[in-house]
Amino acid sequence: MLQGIEPDECFYIQNYALMIGKKRIDLTVDPPPDLAIEVDLTSKSQLDAYEALGVPEIWRYENKNLLINVLQDGKYVESEISPIFPNLPIIEAISQYCEQSQTVGTSQTLRLFRKWVREQIRL
Repeated sequence: MLQGIEPDECFYIQNYALMIGKKRIDLTVDPPPDLAIEVDLTSKSQLDAYEALGVPEIWRYENKNLLINVLQDGKYVESEISPIFPNLPIIEAISQYCEQSQTVGTSQTLRLFRKWVREQIRL
């Protein structure tokens, strides 16, 4: 049975240079995205599909928590850090800013989150 997946967001980070200018992605020749983000992943089969594609890292936001899954030996394992962003305390930050958005609003929270990321990158 063939499965399709459509992440909420996906990004090329390590492989971005290979993807510049591409109008269509062909996963038979192009690498999979480096990072996929899913909010409220509803099915184990979706995770299996990401494994089959070889997506190195998935962030799943479920029940007000961010889970980072890293592909190791063809299977996802939970990780406390993002290998793509090893110096960012991303789990804590996402939880904090998502909760904050409930009180100060999405636009203000996004501005604060971007400011936080810029400050972290400068450290």
